[in-house]
Amino acid sequence: SVDCSFSRGVCDWKQDVDDDFDWNPADRDRGDGYYMAVPAFVGHKNDMGRLKLLLTDLKPKSSYCLIFSYRLAGEKVGKLRVFLANRKTAPVWEENKGKDEKWRTGKIEIFQGAETTNSVTFESERGKGKTGEIGVDNVILISGLCPED
Repeated sequence: SVDCSFSRGVCDWKQDVDDDFDWNPADRDRGDGYYMAVPAFVGHKNDMGRLKLLLTDLKPKSSYCLIFSYRLAGEKVGKLRVFLANRKTAPVWEENKGKDEKWRTGKIEIFQGAETTNSVTFESERGKGKTGEIGVDNVILISGLCPED
């Protein structure tokens, strides 16, 4: 497995230069490192911020599981979507409601066919709300199918 978390991960993360705002590091409550967040007051409604994970050396014709923690805290805070590079048009994962401030786990299967996925993009779309944030943390890539809960 490959640790792509932000505090001590080994992965290559890039801010998209063509979007409306950047994701920013935010301190974890426990004080052990940080996660990436978009506060609700950044930007205007429907503005986008994209954070891209560059994937190299994924073997063709094999499967991987991307596991991550996320939270959407606050009323009408916006949407969090995940895109795979070889399928740019539609998100492979999307969440637009936070029931509470809790962190949840997202899982995405990545199948390497003849065309390999060379990046995963976390996209935050700003909502109407003025409080809260969208956060992503503990991004891990493991080979094989995603485990059941």
